[in-house]
Amino acid sequence: MQAEAAAGNRDATDDAAPGADERAMLREALRGFLARAWVRPENADRVGDPAAIAEIWRGLCGQGLAGLGRDRAEGGLAEILVAMEELGRAACRAPLPAAVVANLAAAGGQESGAAFSAFLDAMQSGRALPALAFGPQDLDRDRGRLAVAEGTATGELRHVEAGECATHLLFADGQGDALLLADAAAPGVERLPARAMGVGGQAHLRLQQVPVQRLALPPGRLAELQEVHRLCLAARALGAVDAGFGMAVDWAKERRQFGRPIGSFQAVQHKLADNLMILEAARLSLANAAACHDRGDAAWRSFGAASFAFAADRLRKAALENHHAMGAVGYAEAHALPSLTKFAHLDLVAHGGLRRAREELAARYLAPDAAGLPEHDLGADGNAFRQEVRAWLQDHWVGARKAAFDARPFHEREYDPGFARDLGRTGWIALGWPKAFGGQARSPLEQLAFVEEMERVEAPRTGAAVQAAMLMVSGTPEQQAELLPAIARGEAVYGMGYSEPEAGSDLASLRTRAERDGDDWVINGQKIWTTTYWGDFMLLATRTDPDAEPRHAGITMFLVPMDSPGITVKPMKTMYDGTFANIFYDDVRVPDSARVGEVNGGWRVLTGALSSERSIVSAGIIAKVAHDFDIFCAWLRAEDGAALAGDPWVRDRIGDLAAQIEACRLLSLRCVELTDAQVTPPHYAAMVKVQAGELMERFGETALDIAGRAATLSEDCPGAMLRGRIEQKLRHSLMWVISIGTNEIQRTLIATRGLGLPR
Repeated sequence: MQAEAAAGNRDATDDAAPGADERAMLREALRGFLARAWVRPENADRVGDPAAIAEIWRGLCGQGLAGLGRDRAEGGLAEILVAMEELGRAACRAPLPAAVVANLAAAGGQESGAAFSAFLDAMQSGRALPALAFGPQDLDRDRGRLAVAEGTATGELRHVEAGECATHLLFADGQGDALLLADAAAPGVERLPARAMGVGGQAHLRLQQVPVQRLALPPGRLAELQEVHRLCLAARALGAVDAGFGMAVDWAKERRQFGRPIGSFQAVQHKLADNLMILEAARLSLANAAACHDRGDAAWRSFGAASFAFAADRLRKAALENHHAMGAVGYAEAHALPSLTKFAHLDLVAHGGLRRAREELAARYLAPDAAGLPEHDLGADGNAFRQEVRAWLQDHWVGARKAAFDARPFHEREYDPGFARDLGRTGWIALGWPKAFGGQARSPLEQLAFVEEMERVEAPRTGAAVQAAMLMVSGTPEQQAELLPAIARGEAVYGMGYSEPEAGSDLASLRTRAERDGDDWVINGQKIWTTTYWGDFMLLATRTDPDAEPRHAGITMFLVPMDSPGITVKPMKTMYDGTFANIFYDDVRVPDSARVGEVNGGWRVLTGALSSERSIVSAGIIAKVAHDFDIFCAWLRAEDGAALAGDPWVRDRIGDLAAQIEACRLLSLRCVELTDAQVTPPHYAAMVKVQAGELMERFGETALDIAGRAATLSEDCPGAMLRGRIEQKLRHSLMWVISIGTNEIQRTLIATRGLGLPR
């Protein structure tokens, strides 16, 4: 449902096309119908039974499903994928994908002919049941052989869904853009049941001079129809894995071992948290591809290949993890889970499966004229602002100025005061602030456009977004009037002092004390791993009530000037060539006016800031990886890497990275959209944070595997590949996995807050 709403926000411009509300109603109606009319998935002998499939097909036709794809006003690919997902949830193999392809083929603008029109009419009324095979043009190796001559077909079509009960066969012959239609009851058609993954429902069809009708298609249309069919199968697999996931979560809540629900064990929690992230990313990827298809965006096939590549890998892993969580009960045929897992695997190895989808992505990004990752539609305002920011950066962050900045060592390429002040004059440092605080009140989608453009040109960071948000919510009018304008002008830099020797992810255990002394507070303690220790102010978390219960109740936040007497900073070099510091506070005196929020009310201020920080930082990390991916692919296309670009293993790795990056970009975009609607679930920012940091790790490791030892040379080494970018980013990735709440803690948060698993 979340992905439906996301696509609805950036839907096709056709006012007559269905939107998110219509998709929600379709989902609800179809789920209810299948619950009443279809056999339960645990009845493995019937879910693949030809008679049961024929019966449910007639019922679905009565619901109007057989017309999907024929008229955009009644439903485009977005609605089709919703229907497919629901069929997957019910382990229903009704031949809707074949009907969709038939309808889309007829809607392609070519004259369909009387025979094909009659077939469509019969199909949509339930009198015809189609079976589809792409024959010699299928991307799978085991596709069979076919010869067509003088209006008849001879050969074999393999792995044909609903082949045992079909009334009509629809297939390609490998002779250009066309589909052939045949009567499945015609003499010369032999049906051989093909039990696959332990279930029925498929057949191999042998044809001997079977009469066919040919439907010519526009050039390239057949390949597009195959892509649509592949997305239908991915959506059906998503529904199956999601249904199994729901069973696994419920089981984890009720099954007890060692005196506790198994869902309270961290190993189980983290398995299920990972599955939740996989399912959400897969759903978003499919919804994005469908939305692009329906609005005529030429990038839809690239997005489609990425969504299938992600699904074919990650959804299959998620299906197996569902079984791991369920234990032995999950592989008893009396349970529903086996059928769901089997069908998901059947769908995700079709059309060449994972290997072919990754190769399509590699072909896009390693082609000589490749343009890099496609841009996402951020809506009219977001798209326009993206161009405005791009133009400004082209004028203000190019030439000698940028070259001089880029020539600095890595640890000095974080901040540039002059650039910050220049940007401050645009008002964009405060682009998301309410106008009452001097901001531009731009939407989260516009803010995402800004982050992506800044990362695209590797501009230095500016502003203090987290601290500004905290001041606007919890600051006094005096603090807001004094501090916010300086942040907006790019003149103030803030650090965050949270972690301590005994309080990392468990911030409620912090011990740095702040004690009241008249109108002042006296602070004593130590903070560690502080990155922006060189800033003007430190946003400091302190304990003001050591006896408070629960522990988080006695925390208060302060903005401490870093030139205050009693502060000792001891910088340390990090493994990624940056620095952080141990900071000691010895009788540091600040006035009460430095306090942010209520006394002992800092936990709410602190956790709100952490959630905000995770969203902001994660969007930037994903944009960094996307930018580095484009640079790395450009290196592979160039002379130094061209030999590697043709290596099948390298191409597979590039395709995998492209699919992962796309999934993470969409998770980040969805988090932004939820923020815009002010309905962000508490665990969603944690999901994006986990995926972002680990994506940077995987990119670095994969690029290192591809480029070899040349990629290990650091930036100060003569001849370092891409000036040491690969190895440096790999070292840096560990920071993003650990900081602002380790990924292990985030997974526990996702499991308990997102799935309701017991603590």
